[in-house]
Amino acid sequence: MESTPAILLRKRKLSDTSLIVSWCTESLGCVQTVAKGARSAKSPFAGKLDLFYEAEIQIARSKRSNLHTLREVALTNPFGGIRGSYPRTQTASYFVELIEICTESDHNEPELFALLRRAFGYLSANEPTLRAVAHFEMELARIAGVHDAKLLKSDPAFALASLFGRLPTSRAPLLKALRGATLG
Repeated sequence: MESTPAILLRKRKLSDTSLIVSWCTESLGCVQTVAKGARSAKSPFAGKLDLFYEAEIQIARSKRSNLHTLREVALTNPFGGIRGSYPRTQTASYFVELIEICTESDHNEPELFALLRRAFGYLSANEPTLRAVAHFEMELARIAGVHDAKLLKSDPAFALASLFGRLPTSRAPLLKALRGATLG
């Protein structure tokens, strides 16, 4: 059993009663877990597995695959303000997609968790801005090891796309919406 702070990135149905839950963790990297029975009415996970939630999780590592078993979840920060507006939720979703593209499963990168925690803290309290998105991209590019400092300063998203082959398709609509909010 291993315990670590984690932020819920994504969840999807595995069976009638179970979910696959993806996490960005402080000490294990980005991991996927099976939450057995999470979809049943009397689940011990009830109310604890929602997008963008930060929790202390306990998992049992699988020796055969990268799909581990989720044993316990203790909610520590729901980042409730993220759900306060569509632009906040849209920006948080973009950050999650970007992290999923830029990270390997089960590769520990504590700075990545700290970046996501700061970003969600910001979005929970503030409306997103183009500057906030650019800052997140620049920090992620730095963590990912994009070494062309000149390119990084001018366009960190381009540097990430060059390194990982693509950016989330949600980036263009997000930037358009944030530009519109700035002009309005």
